[in-house]
Amino acid sequence: MELNLEENTKQEDQLEQIGRRILALSRNELYLQMRFLDVALSSLAYVQDFSVSLVATDGWNLYFHPGELGGLYRKNRLDVNRAYLHAVMHCIFRHMITRKGREKLWWNLACDIVTESIIDGWNTRNIRRAKSWLRQETYRKMQGEMKVLTAEKVYGSLMRWGLPEREILRLQAEFTVDDHKYWAEDEEKNRNSELNQRWKDISEQMQTEMETFSQETAGGTGHFLEQIRVENKERYDYRKFLRKFAVLKEEMTIDEDSFDYGFYSYGLRLYGNMPLIEPQEWKEVSKIEDFVIVIDTSMSCSGELVKKFLEETYGILSENDSFFRKVNIHILQCDEQVQTDQKITNKEELREYMEHLDLVGEGGTDFRPAFEYINCMIENHQFARLKGVIYFTDGQGIFPKQMPPYETAFVFMEGEGPEVEVPPWAMKLTIEEDELENYGH
Repeated sequence: MELNLEENTKQEDQLEQIGRRILALSRNELYLQMRFLDVALSSLAYVQDFSVSLVATDGWNLYFHPGELGGLYRKNRLDVNRAYLHAVMHCIFRHMITRKGREKLWWNLACDIVTESIIDGWNTRNIRRAKSWLRQETYRKMQGEMKVLTAEKVYGSLMRWGLPEREILRLQAEFTVDDHKYWAEDEEKNRNSELNQRWKDISEQMQTEMETFSQETAGGTGHFLEQIRVENKERYDYRKFLRKFAVLKEEMTIDEDSFDYGFYSYGLRLYGNMPLIEPQEWKEVSKIEDFVIVIDTSMSCSGELVKKFLEETYGILSENDSFFRKVNIHILQCDEQVQTDQKITNKEELREYMEHLDLVGEGGTDFRPAFEYINCMIENHQFARLKGVIYFTDGQGIFPKQMPPYETAFVFMEGEGPEVEVPPWAMKLTIEEDELENYGH
């Protein structure tokens, strides 16, 4: 019995060594053709794991099934290279930690489609193979709906298509390469944050390398650099963005920072119901009070997108640490002129406004009338301390020449049109529709 156990351990050790050698050979072969991937290719430790199908990654390790890996290597070394690269691409694009509540089956499939599309777009000998008709047709349909394939956008397309089960199975069979069993769950925030930063650093370093020193080597990688740029752009955080417009003001609440529970408890013990110190009932807090949201009601902005944008604002308004209990928010609808002005004083009124949202306008886009209107409101003392204005639009318009006396941010919907330049005095935030759809997940 002991001999059998020893023999099994020895056999497993031999399999592990073979698996490690195969992966090391594959890594080196990939590196020779893709020097800009050097750090990424070497960032995963090899771990033997008989429970995975072929290979799997959690962003730290590359798990491999020695039997399946060895069998694939004997059959076709090129497929081992592709599998290795496939797992590394998931890490570069942080697929294993960015699901954010999306349905797991569709998210896994979307990530695999994007990853395979990247590899199929590379004209390098050690990973190149003919694309099946199903792959070509899937890429064609996806590229008809989006400029750059990302997991979030492909996920949205898959959800909209409403495919029958047999079509889903066909796509899974075509695009599944690795095992996703070690991908993080959304609630693992600490682990996800550390992992995200690790691969963000690697990804940004690789982008710099491709843009400067390795343009020749990166020449046969299709749209990979463009996809990396999209992935590395500053992520949309509306909550953080709104806090730029906060003001410092006293609010009726217990100031726990300045309250000493020791003296309070001692007084109760010494004098019965008479504490030596009472908690302060007022506290200085930094929150949003006066605020203006301008909605572009020209032909370019759809009611559905506007509603999603307002739902985000409502979600943040519902949080105690963002807005004061009583607020003075004005929502303006404007195309070539200000069409409506709705005053909001609490979250219930905002919810009511969203539920009965009716966009008025559909003329051209001119940003100036809204600013003229807001300036008149300030002159008429309708704001105590207006700190900020957010202008939600996805079109080009005429900007005011003069800088207003409050901070201004233009929120643009990302589309296929030309990049819009805002004046130097304004902030700019560009968001995508799927970011609005998945906010808060």
